[in-house]
Amino acid sequence: MALVRINKYLSVCGVTSRRGADAMIAEKRVTANDKTVTDLRTAIDPETDVVRVDGVVASPVDQKIYVALNKTRMTMTTLFDPFKRRTVVHYLGKLEQRVYPVGRLDFDAEGLLLLTNDGDLAYRLAHPKYQVPKIYEARVQGQFTREAGERIQSGLRLDDGATGRAEVSILGFVSDSTRIRLVLTEGRKHEVKQLCKMVGHPVKHLRRVEFAGISVRNLKPGQWRYLTTSEVDQLRSLVGLD
Repeated sequence: MALVRINKYLSVCGVTSRRGADAMIAEKRVTANDKTVTDLRTAIDPETDVVRVDGVVASPVDQKIYVALNKTRMTMTTLFDPFKRRTVVHYLGKLEQRVYPVGRLDFDAEGLLLLTNDGDLAYRLAHPKYQVPKIYEARVQGQFTREAGERIQSGLRLDDGATGRAEVSILGFVSDSTRIRLVLTEGRKHEVKQLCKMVGHPVKHLRRVEFAGISVRNLKPGQWRYLTTSEVDQLRSLVGLD
């Protein structure tokens, strides 16, 4: 069989888009026959070569699958963990097709996580460029003020040098902490935690309640469901794939 560029192969496998595959290779997350891929031009033979992403074998997909999971705390948002910590795969036992997490949700955070083998859609949903809305509810330390919320909404410099911002509303006060709601459109790594810590209110508990208009409502912790056709159409339209 003819050789195929590895980024195209990962796209066919539903892991991510070709551009997303290039980023994964740059992060040294991809192996071919147990050797880390470093050259973006690498080509493989789909019939004989074994390609893995984060330790999990990538295989071509026959059918595109879209899943919403209510991730529990202390669960890795990966398909494989070398330290044997619980991953989202633990909750997908009855799902025969392999799906991949869309973006990140911290190990100690809970709530809505989308998973799919539609690589192009997953890449766009997770990329800051497409301004996909994500809604979180957090319990933060101390008495959160309107001024703190205004600082977050105005934008603060994150660890990676980017500017993070969110719309913030106060839901209520509980003893020495405050419940707040945040709406983000970029979702950079640890963004909610960074923003809250910068204004003096470290996050004590974090839950994502909505992603791209898909709600965690009616899903118990650890429970998952297939997205409806209308929900998939909604997601594709949101990122310009309709």
